[in-house]
Amino acid sequence: MASRSTQILEAAARVIARRGVRGLRVEELAEEAGVSTGLIYYHFKDRTGILRNTLEYINDRAERYTTAAEGEDAEPLTPRAELEQVLLLELQDIPEVRENSTAWGELRASAVFDSVLREDLARATLVWVQEVAALLGQVQPLAPAATLAAAAERLTALLEGLSMRWLSGGLDITHARGLLSDAVEVELAGLSKP
Repeated sequence: MASRSTQILEAAARVIARRGVRGLRVEELAEEAGVSTGLIYYHFKDRTGILRNTLEYINDRAERYTTAAEGEDAEPLTPRAELEQVLLLELQDIPEVRENSTAWGELRASAVFDSVLREDLARATLVWVQEVAALLGQVQPLAPAATLAAAAERLTALLEGLSMRWLSGGLDITHARGLLSDAVEVELAGLSKP
C-alpha cells in the first residue's frame, strides 16, 4: 500500500494530466486522493510544494518504467539497444506513460509563467539530458562530452515534441516511435564522424 504522500502525488499527477497545472485545486486533489486538504498541506505546505513534489514523482516514475525490464534469462542489451529502449519506453500507449507525459507537458507549459517551477524543470531536464548523454557515450565512447550533450539535448527535445503530438492526436504512436528511432540513427552517425 502506498504511503499517504505517494497517494497524494499519484492523484496530483492524474489531476494535472487531466486539468493542467492551473486547474489543480487542493480541494479537488484531496477528493481525488481520498484525503483531507489539511493532510495535503501537512505533507506539502503549499501549492508550490505540491507541484515540486509532483514533478519529482513524475520523474521517478518515468525512471522506473524506462529502466530496462530484462528477465533473468534475457541477454543483456547492447549500449545501442539500451539507448533506444530507454527513449522508446517514453512512447508507450499505457495509462501510466500517457499520464506522466501529459503531466510533464502541463508542468512545462506552466513553467513559462512560474519561475520556481521553471528552475525545477530546468534541473530535471538537465538530469535527463545528462542520462541520455551518458547512454550515447556508452555507444560512442570517443565522442567529446559537448557533442554527446548536444545530441542528447536534440533527442530529448524531439522526444518531448513527439510525445505531445502523439498525445494530442497529431501523430500515430508507431510513426512517432519510428521518427525517434530514425533520429537516434542520425545522432549516432553524427557522433561517429571524426
